[in-house]
Amino acid sequence: MTTASIRSLKPNVSQSEALRKFSSMGLGTLYRRLRIGPLRRVADVYVPFYLYRVSYNLGRILQTRFFAIDAVEGSLDLFEFPGVPDPSQLADVETRNYLRPALTEKRAEELLGDKVLRVIFQQGFFKLRDSNLVCSREPIDLYLPYWLAFYGDETPRCRVLDAVRRRIEGAKASAFFEEWLAA
Repeated sequence: MTTASIRSLKPNVSQSEALRKFSSMGLGTLYRRLRIGPLRRVADVYVPFYLYRVSYNLGRILQTRFFAIDAVEGSLDLFEFPGVPDPSQLADVETRNYLRPALTEKRAEELLGDKVLRVIFQQGFFKLRDSNLVCSREPIDLYLPYWLAFYGDETPRCRVLDAVRRRIEGAKASAFFEEWLAA
């Protein structure tokens, strides 16, 4: 892997905070240690996202929201932003730990539409007049930071911490990163 300069949203979790989160004592930590081994290492990784402005009618009101979908395979959780991120929220990062975009914009829009409809339905789909979403991509190259914790000896397993939302991700995100590491 080569080092590249990427534009990333600034993380809300430092490396030391991530290490504390991954190594906090509890039944889950004990179970994980017995099942897959001790914590070996923590590393940052950056995932490319496409940012879209999404408009739709909810009731009689036109709604406009900003959603970001991962540009690798579209399987990670959507991010919602109040608007296009301000330059003060971004940082230039020199790293080798980044994924490359692999998702076409057309496929990203299809996946985004499905995911946004699910978000809208969770908030009260009875108000949705029609499902005519208007999605337009914002011209910004955006990477989002994650922390990976590596466990085990023979076949490394990882847990994922979303460094923006400060939350541990589930099995889907772990599988996403383990697949990337194996490639």
